[in-house]
Amino acid sequence: MTAQRPPQGQPLLSRNRGSSLSRLLSPRSIAVVGGGVWCANVLRECRKIGFKGPVWPVHPTKPEIDGYKAYSSVTDLPEAPDATFIGVNREATVEVVKALRDRGAGGAVCFASGFAEARAEVSDGPDLQARLLDAAGDMPILGPNCYGYLNMLEGTVLWPDHHGGVPVESGVAVLAQSSNVAINLTMQRRAIPLAYVVTLGNEAKTDLAEVGTALLQDPRVTVLGLYLEGVGDIQRFEALAAMARSLGKSIVVLKVGASEQGQKAAVSHTASLAGSASGAAALFKRLGVGQVHNLSAFLETLKLLHVTGPLASNRIASMSCSGGEASLVADLALGSGLSFAPLMKAQKEALFQSLGPKVALANPLDYHTYIWADVDAMTATFAGMMIGDLALGMVILDFPRSDRSDATEWPLVIDAVERAQASSGKPIAIVSSYPDTMPEEKAVEMMQRGILPISGLVDALAALDVAVGLGGARRDPMPLVLPTDDAPGRVIFEGDAKAALAAHGLDVPTSMRAGGGEDVAKLAEALSFPVVLKGEGVAHKTEAGAVVLGLADAGAVQAAARQMAADRVLIEEMITDGVAELLVGVMMDPAHGFLLTLGAGGTLTEIIGDRVSLLLPVTGDEVEVALQRLAYAPVLNGYRGAPAVDTAAIVAAVLAVQDYVIQNRETILEVEINPLITTPTRAVAADALLRVKDET
Repeated sequence: MTAQRPPQGQPLLSRNRGSSLSRLLSPRSIAVVGGGVWCANVLRECRKIGFKGPVWPVHPTKPEIDGYKAYSSVTDLPEAPDATFIGVNREATVEVVKALRDRGAGGAVCFASGFAEARAEVSDGPDLQARLLDAAGDMPILGPNCYGYLNMLEGTVLWPDHHGGVPVESGVAVLAQSSNVAINLTMQRRAIPLAYVVTLGNEAKTDLAEVGTALLQDPRVTVLGLYLEGVGDIQRFEALAAMARSLGKSIVVLKVGASEQGQKAAVSHTASLAGSASGAAALFKRLGVGQVHNLSAFLETLKLLHVTGPLASNRIASMSCSGGEASLVADLALGSGLSFAPLMKAQKEALFQSLGPKVALANPLDYHTYIWADVDAMTATFAGMMIGDLALGMVILDFPRSDRSDATEWPLVIDAVERAQASSGKPIAIVSSYPDTMPEEKAVEMMQRGILPISGLVDALAALDVAVGLGGARRDPMPLVLPTDDAPGRVIFEGDAKAALAAHGLDVPTSMRAGGGEDVAKLAEALSFPVVLKGEGVAHKTEAGAVVLGLADAGAVQAAARQMAADRVLIEEMITDGVAELLVGVMMDPAHGFLLTLGAGGTLTEIIGDRVSLLLPVTGDEVEVALQRLAYAPVLNGYRGAPAVDTAAIVAAVLAVQDYVIQNRETILEVEINPLITTPTRAVAADALLRVKDET
């Protein structure tokens, strides 16, 4: 087993000189416009990395900068530069961009801020950005408000600060919507081969989908990492994910920030439970994009995917020479999708041969210390543990401090893992308990020998979980149902909402509507008692006292109506054999599409917070799987002798809501069924809320 290495291809530039980003990301010549410290830093980094082409500073008065001959303007350059770092103020940036476009330059990094990203502080920012785009024409630009990029495959940097990148032959590409985070990521000491690091700024012209596409097409890039504050154009992101799948490459995302877009309508439980964070998570899962939640896990996941790629199953083996470590691994894995599979007979027989009768054989395995430093015994143990259909093994190893200890025996474990990995044909990672005990030089050595080093158990398990999810990701997700635009909304009365949904197949209670002057008691007699009385036009009816259950006769209905502050009421059949109550909601999230929320319903929906989120469209099978992910699932399946609900009826209800949304995507903002009362034979929408765009 060796580290994943793509075929060595030609540089991006020479492979496709005509592509929109090829000259910018793989330049033969570089210009640096400006004379400040940031431009001096770009020149320093070009010299430091040994850029082989010409570097041309541009300054109106200086004849030389940092040992490079300077030119007074873009028009005076010997030829049109392939890539330019523009380090002047925002007004001057627009003029420089126009001059570069007129000269036929390949592209530019716009360092200055104060464009559309600063509309709260700079009133003319959006107008200035429009001028910048007009000046650029067809010429690609990164930014503005952007640090530029590192291309460590070809020794090219347009980067105005220090960085920790080193030349590599293949590796990970990272795109970041935060330049400072990108700087910090380059300083990692985890042996991750960073092929590209590209910052995006406010993406005025060139967005993450375009840059990501260019990087994925480079055969030397093994995996793409995205640090995001927002997705932007969902359809372009969909296309980026599809390209990654077609190339057999993975995308890993760390998304920060919770947009207010997805929570504008606090009318319903759905809006308060869903929102942009849930929408983003559902989007990434649907498109086969791995998601992590901190920078440390981001780095370790990228490293794992670079070496092994996605994992074929969740069956993992853990080996350590300590019972405490074995227990810690098992505890940390609780709640993940990983499985430390029980040992098979063949594994036990092989382990008994190498360990003897003193060791309790289990997974995670404590192989004890008496085989320590015995490479043959450790090799036999690690190889024996990997018998069967395991996706990956992990050997826990913490190196001592080299300044205080003699660590000559620890590399013997690396030798044993290398041999066991080769004989078993399965990847075996060496994992430290926490990052401090994985020295960078040892991690680099392991990577060179085809062994995956992971710094820290917590991040190791998070990375494995993501790799398992990517291995089982759907290859051909249905195209998303996307909203047309955002707009103010109005709420439709419950009776009308139920009628509209019933037309698409939703099961609703038999009901009658009454106005203020009508004889409510007489209308109720047309239904079978008990009945429910509701005030229409009231959100969260229970909290507002606008719903009364279990009215047993006409007199009770009349009395309840007198106490209810509502101009219109609904009289409905009461579902008396309910087993469970569910929430079914769809919200138009402008950032991600139509978001379906399924969860435990009723009056405690928000407190319980038991929910799953999916993006439309969904299949019936996906709905069934989502229902089983709820903590509430045992109630649906029949709990402590109670009957099970009709799952097929629930699925039909959800698909009916979906059908309504798809047919009305131009106008619908939100649908909520809460509760959907589920019985052994039905799934009935006891309450329904619709919010649609205000036509006025």
